[in-house]
Amino acid sequence: MAIMAFRASSSSVYGRLPLVHPPPQLTAANISSRPTKLHDHSHRMKLYARYSQAQDRFTARLQDRVQDLPKLFEDIVQTSITTGPRGAFRLAQGVLAVAGVGSEWLADVSKWTNTSAGVPIELQLGLLSPYYLRKLFERLGATYIKLGQFIASAPSLFPPEYVAEFQKCFDQAPAVPFDEIKAILNQELKRPIDSVYEYVDPTPIASASIAQVHSARLKGSQEEVVIKVLKPGIEDILVADLNFVYIVARILEFANPELSRTSLVGIVKDIRESMLEEVDFTKEAANIEAFRRYLQAMGFDRLAAAPKVYYQCSTKRVLTMERLYGVPLTDLDSINSLVPNPETSLITALNVWFGSLLSCETFHADVHAGNLWLLRDGRIGFLDFGIVGRISPKTWTAMELFLQSIATQEYESMASALIQMGATKQNVDTQAFARDLEKIFSTIQDLDTEIVVATARGPNTSATAVAANVVVDERQMNALFLDLVRVSESYGLKFPREFALLLKQLLYFDRYTRLLAPNLNMLRDQRITIVSNRRGSRDIEMGRFQ
Repeated sequence: MAIMAFRASSSSVYGRLPLVHPPPQLTAANISSRPTKLHDHSHRMKLYARYSQAQDRFTARLQDRVQDLPKLFEDIVQTSITTGPRGAFRLAQGVLAVAGVGSEWLADVSKWTNTSAGVPIELQLGLLSPYYLRKLFERLGATYIKLGQFIASAPSLFPPEYVAEFQKCFDQAPAVPFDEIKAILNQELKRPIDSVYEYVDPTPIASASIAQVHSARLKGSQEEVVIKVLKPGIEDILVADLNFVYIVARILEFANPELSRTSLVGIVKDIRESMLEEVDFTKEAANIEAFRRYLQAMGFDRLAAAPKVYYQCSTKRVLTMERLYGVPLTDLDSINSLVPNPETSLITALNVWFGSLLSCETFHADVHAGNLWLLRDGRIGFLDFGIVGRISPKTWTAMELFLQSIATQEYESMASALIQMGATKQNVDTQAFARDLEKIFSTIQDLDTEIVVATARGPNTSATAVAANVVVDERQMNALFLDLVRVSESYGLKFPREFALLLKQLLYFDRYTRLLAPNLNMLRDQRITIVSNRRGSRDIEMGRFQ
């Protein structure tokens, strides 16, 4: 086979380069008398063969690019038509944002130009450095803030420096004037808001890049609710921005075919779908109702709650929900005043969330302290279902083995589980992978000591001090997460995004465990049930409090 391929290549070379003559007929005599010339001919033939193969590959790629050009042009035209005039407006906003962050960068560079140390590498990257890119994303607003949060939650897709920096991408924005909010409510509900609500507080409870939330009271029933209102113009901004990002991704893949292996356009499409779902409040309402049905079916509604949705005053851009009162799971002092044993409340939260992985249509994929509360009546409150996940049985089976191996510290089993979960085309040295994983997870013991000491200073420890320690822990746990992904990628593993979502939530729960129940092992405690594909819903329900 190798000889035939070589001959074909040689023929191709001579066909393209007629000035080069074939080597003379070799005999035993001239082989011994002219070894140097024979070596030269052989070396030259190898060079020509390599040149021919490279030329063939280049020609094939060029032909593929030419064939793809009409499709690229069609995509750009259709996307531009979809974007319309709003694209020009966003372009102007983008120029101003780049100018603003660029001026900050220039000011920082000027501080270093006259120093002996020279300009740091971070500054040499300009606006493409992690720090300045995050600042630019925050200036560009809703779409890019969400994109930054996606980068922060997808370490298997982006460099670790960018993942770490975008952990700081804050989703905060100035409040929209209440007159504009009233206009949106009147338009969406198709009637005056005073015919729906007895009272709406003009000062928002929260204001993020995409929506803001107001407290209110329903007319007639006098029930206390919260109204989540999509900010004006957000859909137009999202469409314009996401279309621009899509065009850039298409052009990059066209210019560099190697990028197609990273599925860049596919990733952008996933981001687009996820973001557009988040601004469609009918989808969030459906997620809430699915979770409420799960709680009722499993008998968890006595232990946990999600807000009731009032469909008669909810639309795609307005979501009216029951108002729940409680405190975040990081507010240790308030939790101690509400329940006698915080550990029991944490176990409830873990059982409810673990159960939803397989027994609910979706699982809550953003259980940070702002979305997971201890309610005044002692139940666990799950809030904000804008980000949810769907887990495949294959991923959960591997995840279950992964969690068991963490609990037992069996690193070869952990390596096998990660290999089973990750997509790879190469053979992985399981034992070497296990040794690297052991080095990573040995740092968990150091984190345990630090957090226990921080939360065991005595009964006078303030909630503020505890919260500060939790923030420090968050950075450490993110570093642990990045180390895990980095080592796995060094073995050729690429994980599905649902693994990143799952692991992120487990790190949140690990944080709550360190704060509320330092002596609890959430993966080995018999009171906590990690659901399995091999168990039915009846087994899950019967075993949840064993």
